[in-house]
Amino acid sequence: MSQQHRFQPLTLRLDGLACGRGGMVLCSDLTYSATPGSCTLLRGPNGTGKTTLLMTLAGVLTPMAGTMAVDGGDEDEKPLHYCGHRNAIKPRLSVSENLAFWATINGPTGMAVQNALDEVGLGHLGDLDAGYLSAGQSRRLALARLLVSFRPIWLLDEPTAALDAEGHDLVTRLITRHLDQGGLAIAATHDAITLPDPSRLHTLVLGARS
Repeated sequence: MSQQHRFQPLTLRLDGLACGRGGMVLCSDLTYSATPGSCTLLRGPNGTGKTTLLMTLAGVLTPMAGTMAVDGGDEDEKPLHYCGHRNAIKPRLSVSENLAFWATINGPTGMAVQNALDEVGLGHLGDLDAGYLSAGQSRRLALARLLVSFRPIWLLDEPTAALDAEGHDLVTRLITRHLDQGGLAIAATHDAITLPDPSRLHTLVLGARS
């Protein structure tokens, strides 16, 4: 993945969106635009639909009402990259094999596997069975999936979960570089996420009552 690569400008728009599970609406009447170079933090108590909203945006769940659309870019391009709160790691495959699997699934359009592992601090563990990774290392491996497949919209569910202070800095660095390249990010998180330019951070609070 070239540091000089820039995405075509994309805007993710929600218009009266409602989403939920099992017939139960968790969040509704969401009208919002996420623009290139910005990171939106989803906030709200447990059960207000942060994960459900991300899964809906990713196409895993069907909206219950309203619409969502991506404006701009190539119609044939897959613009969305979903990194859920579960790491989706196969324990009997090596660290490198896990990442190569995801590169094949999502398209090997970004960094080479070894380079991505180096970037997230796992370069020396490529031959290790992934089942031996700590919780923080497993999260780093999940984040490496964002690097091997180049997509402009990141949907991140608790990206800093199980990470130490150095891991938090890694997330900040990855998001900042992604925004610099014209991408955008939406992150559901209970942790504080900061960026060098705070004007790039926006907040969408779910479950808020007027």
